[in-house]
Amino acid sequence: MNLTQSAFPIHRSATPASGAVRLLFVWLRHCMLAACLLLGISAQAAEIDITQASLENTDDGYRLSASYAFELNRGLEDALVRGVPLYFTTDVQLTRRRWYWFDEVSIAASRTVRISYNVLTRQYHAAISGQLQQSFPTLEDALSLIRRPPRWYVADKNSLKSGDTYFVGLRMRLDVAQLPKPFQINALNNSDWRLSSDWKEFTFKVE
Repeated sequence: MNLTQSAFPIHRSATPASGAVRLLFVWLRHCMLAACLLLGISAQAAEIDITQASLENTDDGYRLSASYAFELNRGLEDALVRGVPLYFTTDVQLTRRRWYWFDEVSIAASRTVRISYNVLTRQYHAAISGQLQQSFPTLEDALSLIRRPPRWYVADKNSLKSGDTYFVGLRMRLDVAQLPKPFQINALNNSDWRLSSDWKEFTFKVE
């Protein structure tokens, strides 16, 4: 029998080029999914709003002035009343752009405000980096020290170069790493403890 075509169906296998394209699309899809998940986590955690931030040149150095807006959820309030202290850490960085190399981090500092509740006196206590401690009759009064903290001395006169422009980065977060060890694992897996701001950036020129 003379056949002009093969009697068997021809299965065209994917060429190496088409396989690479398919793998590329799969990789891009996974990347987009991961990005969406990360953005979702970030959006959920960014519950502290930095309403005002500025750096001031004073006689003794540079001081940071900032205000924040946030509310404690029911889970955090219950933990506080039951004797678990809350730690709010503020991070600040001053960087200077360099065209020939990586940006220079000139200043990097952190400050923590600790809030606790005394069941016997029924008062709230707040301390800034373990130094300044105050007592408050209500939780709202104690939180005012975090929302509107005193100006923060972040750099002395000689640490910044006159005439240069610096990029200031600022954020505040509920610092679960400072919790007592038994509470850290639970806090890391509990969405109630995900309380943070996004990084706020602004420029400051040294006169």
